[in-house]
Order: sequence, then C-alpha cells, then structure tokens
Amino acid sequence: MPHESLTLVLPAYNEEARLGPALDELFAWLHGPGRQALPLPVHVVVVDDGSSDGTADLVRARPEAAAGELELLPVPHGGKGAAVRAGMLHAAGDLVVFADADMATPPDQLVPLVAALETADAAYGSRIQPDGSDMRASQPAWRRALGRTFHLLASVWVVGPVQDTQCGFKGFRREAARDVFARQKITSIVFDVEVIFLVRRRGYAFRVVPIRWTDVRGSRMHPGFRLALRVAWDLFRTPLVHRDVRRARAGSPAA
Repeated sequence: MPHESLTLVLPAYNEEARLGPALDELFAWLHGPGRQALPLPVHVVVVDDGSSDGTADLVRARPEAAAGELELLPVPHGGKGAAVRAGMLHAAGDLVVFADADMATPPDQLVPLVAALETADAAYGSRIQPDGSDMRASQPAWRRALGRTFHLLASVWVVGPVQDTQCGFKGFRREAARDVFARQKITSIVFDVEVIFLVRRRGYAFRVVPIRWTDVRGSRMHPGFRLALRVAWDLFRTPLVHRDVRRARAGSPAA
C-alpha cells in the first residue's frame, strides 16, 4: 500500500543563524522539484530544544507555518537525542524522517530514503558510498579520528555491521518509529546507536541508503574527557538497559 504522508523532524538548538537558509532550501525543493520526485504531503516539525536565541521566533514567522506545512514543537533543553525522540513520537505521518537542521543532507536525498521504506521498517542514511568512498573525508581530522574510534566500539558491542551510525538522516515507518522511540532512553550523541540497536532487537527490517552529505561547519560538539566518558558509558549501557526488550511479533510491535 503506498504511503500517504511524511513527517520530517528537524531538531534545533540555537540554530537561528543556520535554520533560515536551511528551511529556504528545504521548501524551495518541496515546492519545486520535490513535487514530482516525492509525490506525497510533507509536514515539517522543528523541535526547538530549549533554544535561547531566536530559533522559535524564526520558525513561527515563516510563511510555511501559517500555511500549515511547518510546525514548531518547543521542548525543554535535553539534548539532540531528547529532541529527536519528542519529534518522532509527535509525528503523524505514515513515514517519519529525522534530519539535521542545517540540511547537511540535501532535501532531494529524501527520495532514496523513502524508496527504501517501501520494503523496510527503517532506513539509515550513510555517508559511505557504494565504491567505498566516505563523504566524511571533508571533516576535520580530529572528528574523523573520533568517529573511527566510536565506530569500533559501537560495532563490537551494539550495532553490528552498520558502518555509519551517526549520520543524522534516518527514516521509519510510523509504527516502528513509535515503538522504537518510545523505548529510547539515551539522549547524548549515542542515541543513534541505541535506535539502531532497538531496531535490530525488535526484529524490524532495515536498509542502509548511501546519501550525499556536506560538512556544514558550526558543530557544538566539544571533544574532551567528559564527553568521552559520557559516550563510553552510554555505549556500554545500551544493551544492558534494553536486556528485557523482546522481538516484535509479526504485524505487531507489542512487547
């Protein structure tokens, strides 16, 4: 059965400077080439993660908000994982996708992600291409080194063969999204790993989709001992906090 609607969730924390151009790009594509490439209604939800700048006012003032295409969902500041969880559980579309608010993944990449959801319950964007090239090569050297270390730990303990766990572009069928994100407990940057773990644990079908991506500078991640400790702890505890989660029954995500 064809899907009838899509909700796009954009978590945002103090994104006043980058969000306006990103929304311009997104809606220009949705109102232009996207009408034929993605022929289903798209509702955009910006989850304002307790921003202290003009992020919320920017969203409210957009013409798409008045037209009902764009919604602001304000939540107390809890980190990206908490904002994504709030948006995914709030979403009403048959398909639910979350993406970075800076549009590092261009809007047209929704097309292959949605296509993958015709045969899968979840689809993960990947910056690693079929020829083995990695679009993350444009990142600073320290980000690449941290990423390699993170993936080594995550693959052994939690996610198995998924190579690009941290790509901020993932899609789900609504039923799977509600089941998985209702169980999500981790709100740090490790939340992507937890989500992938829960999809596998529940037995949902998933696909990895190579996508285009650009490193948009302005990251608020500050590497240091405290962050490394938090990441290590969250990776370690992910399988433990979900040890009682059982495989979903066919046709039902009941526990």
